Amino acid sequence: MTLAPVRPPVELLERVYTAADLAELPSELPSGLVRYELDNGRLLSMTPPGDLHAAVETKITGALLYEGEYRGLGKARSGNVGIILWRDPDRVVGADAVFIANASLPIRRSREGYLETIPDLVVEVVSKNDTRPYVQRKVDDYLAAGVKVVWIADPASQTVTAHRPGSEPEVFGEGDVLTVEELIPGFRLPVSVVFQE
Repeated sequence: MTLAPVRPPVELLERVYTAADLAELPSELPSGLVRYELDNGRLLSMTPPGDLHAAVETKITGALLYEGEYRGLGKARSGNVGIILWRDPDRVVGADAVFIANASLPIRRSREGYLETIPDLVVEVVSKNDTRPYVQRKVDDYLAAGVKVVWIADPASQTVTAHRPGSEPEVFGEGDVLTVEELIPGFRLPVSVVFQE
């Protein structure tokens, strides 16, 4: 009688990645540019976002920069900034834009250059390949890590949904204005401007 080899369970075959591993991965493959995140040690690869995504990200980042950082109220970042939400296993996400208020400064970075400071505001722009469950999971993870406000900007519906811990999400459309008084007093960004091409 011949015995078949015993195959270990799938969970034993998968490697658990760390933030240090993530920092060593190439940003370009033969198939093109690639971005990564870590979902509790599991490697996720994503295609680069398109032009519309970049336009929305730029508008929001510009407003955070001018109305927040330049007024001395904190620091703005953008461009898929890596944030370590927690470790063991590592959860590293790439946010489209963030704002870190003065109360959360100074900024702390990991050896790999990722933010260890949890931003006060995180902005995610929905990409064409993003699934609704994964976007919601990121929102939940941001809030669990201590983010005070998460904005989800959706170019398809031209809405921005604001999430805060312990509150129902608020959806803002074309005639509405985004504010975040608790972090940037006086900040005002019309949603119609966010989605101008």
